[in-house]
This record gives sequence, structure tokens and C-alpha cells, in this order.
Amino acid sequence: MTAIKYRSVDVDGVKVFYREAGAADGPALLLLHGFPSASHMFRELIPLLADRFRLVAPDLPGFGQSDMPPRSKFTYTFDHLAGVMGRFTEVVDLKRFAIYVFDYGAPTGFRLAVNHPERITAIISQNGNAYEEGLSEAWNPIRAYWQEPSQANREALRAFLAPEATRWQYTHGVTDEATVSPDGQSLDNFYLARPGADEVQLDLFGDYKSNVALYPIFQGYLRTHRPPFLAVWGKNDPFFLPPGAEAFKRDIPGAVVRFFDTGHFALETHAAEIAAAIRDFLTP
Repeated sequence: MTAIKYRSVDVDGVKVFYREAGAADGPALLLLHGFPSASHMFRELIPLLADRFRLVAPDLPGFGQSDMPPRSKFTYTFDHLAGVMGRFTEVVDLKRFAIYVFDYGAPTGFRLAVNHPERITAIISQNGNAYEEGLSEAWNPIRAYWQEPSQANREALRAFLAPEATRWQYTHGVTDEATVSPDGQSLDNFYLARPGADEVQLDLFGDYKSNVALYPIFQGYLRTHRPPFLAVWGKNDPFFLPPGAEAFKRDIPGAVVRFFDTGHFALETHAAEIAAAIRDFLTP
């Protein structure tokens, strides 16, 4: 088994923690996590691919082991997160790489692709959305905050930050809850409980509307550049629906779409199957 290294680098004054494995000269794959998780969501996937690829999995600012600068000094928007991640790829010498995008990692990774299409060799989307038809009604409370960013609407979103909400995200749509390890959700809840983390996450809920506004830009990138594209989708995801996965074929007719009988955090139950799909997809 290839050893996983746990490192941190300074990215313009922000400490970014990341996991890295595989040969330095192997095909590179940047793994971008989602809410409310961090790079630990890839803890089972990385060893399954490290013999073939260079894998780099950072924690976004405000998540996991990366810095969570105070909101007075760091604006928590997806544009800002993507800017830090773009610089991160330069600091760790990722020149050309595939991206694995999940949840928040999708608007982050798609921004990287739009800004530097020459760097992207392929895209793997695991419940990483870029189409309005992929958004379920579970987004309605967040949509209400977009439409009227009142304090009352902001406070209503705290329900998404509760420990039971995290557990629900991990177990909803899973055929057997006993197959879901408590490790990931426990770490997520630990990080969410840090002082100030709630306000950071509420800021990002509000800014998610910027991602939806950019969907036409993301889709234009896909149509223009036609990167090799694989969707590996938990079909029972309560937030990102299967039509969002199928929609990628509209802009990339050759896109490969695979559904798995699981929920939002598909790697918790189907890491081996998703690793096999990635290996087949990225191996010439």
C-alpha cells in the first residue's frame, strides 16, 4: 500500500492542509470535498488509487485542518475559496490534473476549470452539480435566504448544522445504515462545533446562489472544451438529483454517467466501486 502523507502549505497567508499519495510523476487527481466534510471523506478512496495516480486532497479554508480565518479578515465566498484552491495547485506544483468534485467541490472545481481550462485533463463528478434540474426541493430553505437574506431566514438554516442533520446526510438513501462508518460524520460534527464555524457555513449557504448564477458559464466551458467526463452519482441523494447527472450529457455527449444505489456521501458505501470506475475511466 502506498503511504498517505499529511501536509500543510501556506497559500497567501492561509494554511491549507492536504493529503497526498502516489508517485509524484503519476497522473494527477485533485480531490475537492463538500459540505460539511473535509479531505477525510477520501480516506478510503485514496489507497485504492494511489498505485496509479498522484492524489492531492486539500481541506478548503474554514474546513477540516485548514485555517478558518475570522470573517473580518476572510470573505467566505465560493469565488474566494476557488481562488485559494487555484493558488494551492500552483504551490504544490499541480500543472495539469484531473479534478474529482463533490458537493461544494463542484462550484470550486468548475471555477478552476473555467479560469484555467488548459490545466484540466478530466473531470469526475460525484454528486457535484452544475444544472438547475439537479437541485432538489431540499434547497428551498436556502433558496428563501437567497431571495430574502434576512436574519430570520439565516437563522432558519442552522438546522442544517445540527449533528442529527449531518447524520441524516450520511444515511439518507443508504440501503443499510450499518454499512456507514460513524467516523466521517463524527469528524464533520467536531469541525462544525468550533467557535465561529456556524457563521462561516451560513455565509456559504448564502453565497451558494453565486454558483447557480454561474451554471451557464460552467455549461459553456463543458460545451467548448469537452473534457473527458465521468459522473459517479449516489442516485438517492436528497440534495442533488439524478437529472443533474444526466444533464452533463447535454453539453458533453460522450460523458459517462454511473449511478449507485446510495445517498449523498457515496464514498461511505461504494468507495471500491467508484475507484474501479475512475481507474477504468482515467486509464488509457
